[in-house]
Amino acid sequence: MSDPMNVLAPEHRRLRIGDAWRDAASGATFAIEDPATGKTIAEVADADVVDGLAALEVASKAMAGWAATPPRKRSELLTATYRALTERSEEVARLITLEMGKPLAEARGEVAYGAEFFRWFAEEAVRVEGRYSSAPAGGYRILTVPKPVGPCVFVTPWNFPLAMGARKIAPALAAGCTTITKPAAQTPLTMLFLARIMEEVGVPPGVVNVVTTKRAGEVVSALLADSRTRKLSFTGSTEVGRVLLRQAADNVLRTSMELGGNAALIVCADADLDVALDGAMVAKMRNIGESCIAANRIYVEESVREEFTARFAARMGALSVGHGLDEGVDVGALIDEASVTKLDELVADAVDRGARVLVGGERPDGPGHFYPPTVLVDVPEDARMLEAEIFGPVAPILSFTSDDEVMAKANDTEYGLVGYIFTRDLQRALRFTEGLDTGMIGINRGLISDPSAPFGGVKQSGIGKEGSHEGILEYLDLTYAAIDLP
Repeated sequence: MSDPMNVLAPEHRRLRIGDAWRDAASGATFAIEDPATGKTIAEVADADVVDGLAALEVASKAMAGWAATPPRKRSELLTATYRALTERSEEVARLITLEMGKPLAEARGEVAYGAEFFRWFAEEAVRVEGRYSSAPAGGYRILTVPKPVGPCVFVTPWNFPLAMGARKIAPALAAGCTTITKPAAQTPLTMLFLARIMEEVGVPPGVVNVVTTKRAGEVVSALLADSRTRKLSFTGSTEVGRVLLRQAADNVLRTSMELGGNAALIVCADADLDVALDGAMVAKMRNIGESCIAANRIYVEESVREEFTARFAARMGALSVGHGLDEGVDVGALIDEASVTKLDELVADAVDRGARVLVGGERPDGPGHFYPPTVLVDVPEDARMLEAEIFGPVAPILSFTSDDEVMAKANDTEYGLVGYIFTRDLQRALRFTEGLDTGMIGINRGLISDPSAPFGGVKQSGIGKEGSHEGILEYLDLTYAAIDLP
């Protein structure tokens, strides 16, 4: 097995600020571990407020030049990034697996997904348009001019270390904004590698800056308090999102928030059970279940509950667990010990309240942060796992007898990110689509993520959309001119 760390030289494990790779001002570093072994694989620079503000300084200075860069040139640089990621897919995928834990096949899928944001927004960069029209009352003309919002601060999560950064950086650059990315402390290496790729393809200095730190609170707070920052985009928990929104309010920043989820997956009696099983496996187990759009609660209509449950449990039990770089592994390591402990506690709580474990339910012995695919039935309504974001390979199955009943249960949450419906009845599917309080819905499919589609939630699952044409609008302000013309 080749060493994935060979693709990221030690000099590129530092801060990317302007045209330089530099140590933290304090000289501090922190360790990155392989979650499958618990062993340290790298040391990266640990930035403080001084470093964060240095990145904002260069992003601010680079802003005018980048905004004035012809859209076609910006498009070409994004296309070059897409091609470079595609050509180096295997290197990036192995790095993702090493620092995050997901199986290599899943990491390859993330690289393809993340790269596609650069291709999509390369096409959007040359299609940013205003309008010119007559005022309805006559006497003057209306002109609207879209302009980049300014320097952007991005706070990205550990579960998709390439794709979540790409989903923010690509539209920002397409719109003409400069960026500062603070990747998750558990998985900074992939974002540093992306910054290196973008440097190699010719993105100008100061446009893409990366600040790695274990002192996220103080560094991000300082960036948001500085009037030069004009936009914040965050992907992570609702709890942290609320804190950042309060901080962003002081400077009235544009914000995009992709927050937590508690997705209900609903299997109707008239569904094609083969399709429903395939969809449920994807919706639950993609990324080891460590996803905001993972199926958190699986509701199955009573008449097909027994068959669906037996087949689903068999498929979950057949999945292999191990190091993500090993051949044939389906389920890799969770990100850290806290994640394993959380699953242990959620399962124990459900069992204490009367739930039964059909598959899994006990963490294996040995090193690494592993938890087996787990299926529970007879889960009571007051079980904590029905309210918490599980974020792991644990699936509670519940039954329902009417659409109104399951709709009410699905909506009984502060979250509103995504829901999944499996039915062969079009009218039924449309009723669920209109009735579920979610920003996204999968109908007869368990995978909804697509760079060309608007990703985002309602209620406490977020603000704004990422991806699609709507995604670039998050990085544009609109100037309106009234032109006297009788």
